[in-house]
Amino acid sequence: MFVLPCSALAFLLLTCLALEPPPHCPPPSNPAFRRFQREFLLGYLPALAADWLQGPLLFQLLQSRGFLRSQIAALYSCGFASNVAFGLISSVFVDRFGRKKSYVLSLGLCSASCLLQLSRDFLALAAGRVLAGLGTSLLFSAFESWYVHEHLERHDFPAEWIPDTFSRVALWNSGLAVAAGLVAELVAEGLVLGPVAPFLVSVPFLVLSGIFAGKNWDENYGRNRPCGKACGEGLRSLVSDPRALLLGLVQALVESILLIFAFLWTPVLEPHGIPLGIAFSGFMAASAVGSALFRRSVTGRFQVQPLRLLPVSVLLLALALLVLALPLYPPGDFLAVLVLQLSCGIYFPAMAFLRRRLEQGGDTVGGARWLRLPLGL
Repeated sequence: MFVLPCSALAFLLLTCLALEPPPHCPPPSNPAFRRFQREFLLGYLPALAADWLQGPLLFQLLQSRGFLRSQIAALYSCGFASNVAFGLISSVFVDRFGRKKSYVLSLGLCSASCLLQLSRDFLALAAGRVLAGLGTSLLFSAFESWYVHEHLERHDFPAEWIPDTFSRVALWNSGLAVAAGLVAELVAEGLVLGPVAPFLVSVPFLVLSGIFAGKNWDENYGRNRPCGKACGEGLRSLVSDPRALLLGLVQALVESILLIFAFLWTPVLEPHGIPLGIAFSGFMAASAVGSALFRRSVTGRFQVQPLRLLPVSVLLLALALLVLALPLYPPGDFLAVLVLQLSCGIYFPAMAFLRRRLEQGGDTVGGARWLRLPLGL
């Protein structure tokens, strides 16, 4: 069971390289833009690496503390609950408090969460999961809004250059996710601390990200709106368009399944002796293959509409879950999980494309925040 995930990982990485289409246009060569983009990436990518490092061995860590599966589920739920509770107001908080300060604060919360994983006390670990949910919500609310504001308002770069930066973020994100599983497996096996080691390794990355962003990023703010008004505008924009509401319900249903899977994949695969870090890298490689398939389908010879790829991804997800529900040999479970992750690689860009199509000047961010509520529940 060591050879299978390693072989699958190598095959998926080669497939991803073969499928990735070449860029349609050369990247901007403006030196000022390249310098600004480099400062953004150097401040953000270490935090992204730290976030991925905390994923592969979380269940195993909590299990090694002697907790029952029901207690582990409660700890996972603490993180989900804090993410959802703060998710409704995080964008308003970030706009008022300052996006740079919010980003640095999120790194501090995530660092404290990682250090709390050293404890064996249930309440301390629950506090760690709450801090992780708060930190993650702040992190992903602050970084994009900070970048877009700086790109357009402070530096006055063309809006057409924004996708170049976020495509680089997506590429690095895939690479860091694959590497995170391998690094987590390596440090967990090589250090006497076991599955808590990846969380401790995450802390220097978070500190590095905070220092670099604090030193090199400028502060910016968003619109100063009352929280109640912002949430109300978001809800009205959501219910005023039945297509947006329907798409949001699909998003809440599908992604809630993926949150449940995030809790279940370790107890499914660990009894078979599959190395969890290497398996996690395989999952991320399968997701990258799915994303490459999506890009190849919509930009290649066939010009498939993303609206047609969304139900394909959901069907693949359903088939993978059906296989996992059947009593199969261990390779069948692992391959089914890879298919599930491949479906995620198709699903997320298809969903993002369709959501952008529905954005027509309303408070789409506020509407998306409301959709986190049924998702989290």
